[in-house]
Amino acid sequence: MLAAAALAPLQRGIAQTQPALRMGGAPTAFSLRMRAARQEGKTFDVVEHCHSIGLSAAETSLSSTDADFVKRFRHRAEEYNMRVVLNAPLPKSQADVTAFDATVKTCKEAGATALHAAMTARRYEQFESFAAWKENFNRCQQSVSLAEPVLRKHRMPLAIENHKGWRAAEQAAWMKHLASEWVGVCLDFGNNISLCEIPAETFQLLAPFAMMCHIKDMGLQDYPDGFLLSEVVFGQGVLDLKQMVQTLQQKDPNMLFLMEMITRDPLRIPVFTDKYWATFDNSYSPVPARDLAKVLQLVRANPPKQPLPMITGLRPSEQVKAEDGYNVQCIAYARQHLGL
Repeated sequence: MLAAAALAPLQRGIAQTQPALRMGGAPTAFSLRMRAARQEGKTFDVVEHCHSIGLSAAETSLSSTDADFVKRFRHRAEEYNMRVVLNAPLPKSQADVTAFDATVKTCKEAGATALHAAMTARRYEQFESFAAWKENFNRCQQSVSLAEPVLRKHRMPLAIENHKGWRAAEQAAWMKHLASEWVGVCLDFGNNISLCEIPAETFQLLAPFAMMCHIKDMGLQDYPDGFLLSEVVFGQGVLDLKQMVQTLQQKDPNMLFLMEMITRDPLRIPVFTDKYWATFDNSYSPVPARDLAKVLQLVRANPPKQPLPMITGLRPSEQVKAEDGYNVQCIAYARQHLGL
């Protein structure tokens, strides 16, 4: 953790640097600040915070659809020269399509360049069986199929995150079948390690569909039931961030990279338990033994360079300070080494 005395001038230095239009922040990078604000009865403004630390894009949600609020929201984003990605609920049935149409219209009026959707929780925790997972996956696909004509009408891109719900091959096959220029992927750099995929293979499958990214680095460590997975400061993990960024910029020079350094205790990926495997099926959704072996090899060949982030035992103010410190270090690394 950066010392408090060192953190403030570093934040000021980054904020005073001319921001690049491809680097922004995802709200989960500031979840501890959000929680602290809620506990104090305050509202945490993602756009304002991203601007204050030198980022020039933000992923957030509209807190109101009031016309005056929407107008002010857009004016401020334009004044800051910031790109904005908005989260909005997708239609679950045909009855929701009219409301979704109004939502997309409002998001466009607010100046959104795209919508973002994270449609699942962690597959191995959310579901008890393959049948339950498959039913949910079908509902997700139906929801996006209902949304697509509205997105096309308003010319609003939708980026669906690989949010630990689907393996990359499953999501890539879905995107290929849908074949819409208005629906693609928010490529999270690290999530699919939790589904026994090495990052290079996830990247190869999903990068062709990427509309934007959640950029992060990942630390790994053994534990008795499997392995620990944790966001870590850029450059301290197992990802080849430079190569990934360069490849995506070659695909799209305006590719947006949203920092998602989530400060929390490491996630437990219990690959040695029966519960973990309950949602996989050998015919429809197989995980080859070689994939598990590759991930375990990745874990064992890359012990953490620093202790994995941990917030248990820290006071709330210390948690926020740690989050701030990690984010500032990530931004500095991205400026210095990634051209962002």
